[in-house]
Amino acid sequence: MTDGFTIRSIEAYCYRYPLAAPVVTSFGRMLNRPAVFVRAVDEDGVEGWGEAWSNFPAPGAEHRARLVNEVLAPGLVGLKFDGPVHAFEALTKGTEVLALQCGEPGPFAQAISGIDLALWDLSARRRRLPLWRLLGGQSNKIKVYASGINPDGAAQTAEAALERGHRALKLKVGFGPETDLANLTALRRIVSAGMLACDANQGWSVTQAIEMLPRLAEFDLRWLEEPIRADRPREQWRRVRLLAKMPIAAGENISSLEAFEDVLAEDILGVVQPDIAKWGGLSVCTPLARDIRTSSKTFCPHYLGGGLGLLASAHLLAGVGGDGWLEVDVNDNPLRDLYCGPVLDVRDGMVELDQEPGLGITPDLSRIERYRSI
Repeated sequence: MTDGFTIRSIEAYCYRYPLAAPVVTSFGRMLNRPAVFVRAVDEDGVEGWGEAWSNFPAPGAEHRARLVNEVLAPGLVGLKFDGPVHAFEALTKGTEVLALQCGEPGPFAQAISGIDLALWDLSARRRRLPLWRLLGGQSNKIKVYASGINPDGAAQTAEAALERGHRALKLKVGFGPETDLANLTALRRIVSAGMLACDANQGWSVTQAIEMLPRLAEFDLRWLEEPIRADRPREQWRRVRLLAKMPIAAGENISSLEAFEDVLAEDILGVVQPDIAKWGGLSVCTPLARDIRTSSKTFCPHYLGGGLGLLASAHLLAGVGGDGWLEVDVNDNPLRDLYCGPVLDVRDGMVELDQEPGLGITPDLSRIERYRSI
């Protein structure tokens, strides 16, 4: 088969899994886990699967699915593209004014990213290559870390993650110094000298972050993630960085190449975390990940969602290499576990991706039909 393809169909499927225990962040509580899966099929019947970011607010998943099905997909059917990058550029350019007109550049970027991931999977299947190899990877093994550790029951969650094969942890902080420090103390004891990071989810002011930095120094953190709001002036980020004894991480809420270029030119972030389902897809984030690596920063793909986006993120990390970790949420979520393939099988802090074409799995959506919302 050639690298080019003609699109026969694109369809998004939206699901919601109700949580018994809400996922808590410094900015709110998630009462369910949504997922927007995207299926693309070409003229030869080859299919590919992707996922669009849709975590919050609650109605966001259905909205993004409708953007794919009612706005983006109709304009792609019947068109021939040289490859996923060509399609991504056409979609992005073709909807720029519309995204501005309705004030929704984020949802459009996320819906386009979901389509982009599906087209990369499709392209790898057409080439009969695992996606990680199509992206340039030499090894199918990557490091992972257990993410989404809530403030309540943090020690129990961390212990369970280690029992499942994890060797690296990331704790959510931003719930008051007493709670944060007690949980960090417990997790440092559990993980011993292993990798421990924490994520404030933009929850602190600059003053609060600076006050916390000396108290965090004793935990030998691999990184401190989003200590302040992503939209704060660079000078505020620089103040935090100058006083921090650990690397600063961010990137999931950066949504332009120009902003990432600024990040890579500065000595503020030591860990850079683009989210392929939230902005840029693989078409933009693959070369970006290589730039992150050559800038002597650590590339760690951000991800929080269903299994297809997580699996694609794993293939990206394997594709570009480096010493970064893949984020694996450890909270209950069958929309993740049923479709993340080998990422579910963590052994001594590592996962090993398949040699099968594309993502290596074809999801059986009948298994989650009871969770479908549209």
